[in-house]
Amino acid sequence: MLSDPIADMLTRIRNATRTHKETVDIPASKFKEQLANLLVAEGYVAGVERTRAEGAPADTLRVTLKYGAKREQVIKHIERISRPGRRAYVSAENLPRIQRGLGLAVVSTSKGLLPDREARKLGVGGEVICVLW
Repeated sequence: MLSDPIADMLTRIRNATRTHKETVDIPASKFKEQLANLLVAEGYVAGVERTRAEGAPADTLRVTLKYGAKREQVIKHIERISRPGRRAYVSAENLPRIQRGLGLAVVSTSKGLLPDREARKLGVGGEVICVLW
């Protein structure tokens, strides 16, 4: 039993990009699938699909990682901000700007998971899940 499955997902992605893997398998949940789809929409990963192996008890997410032309990492840094022991909530005015707007902060809002730019535009705050650049 994991105490923080989101941190486990981010760690799997971080480790896979550092070793230049093509894909990484992650135990599936609705929240993790939304997070992975947000990373696809923002251009940090190439794709995501939900699969279930024959006889497997649960679904898995297969995340296809993305690299640059010379095999450089697209995700250079990925970090969990809000943790089970210390939740990080911010208002719309206090949303973080990552790398002066070049990075991404994923915010869980009342309108769903949003990138920081979109949450700022809609004027909603929430829980900062993770940051990456």
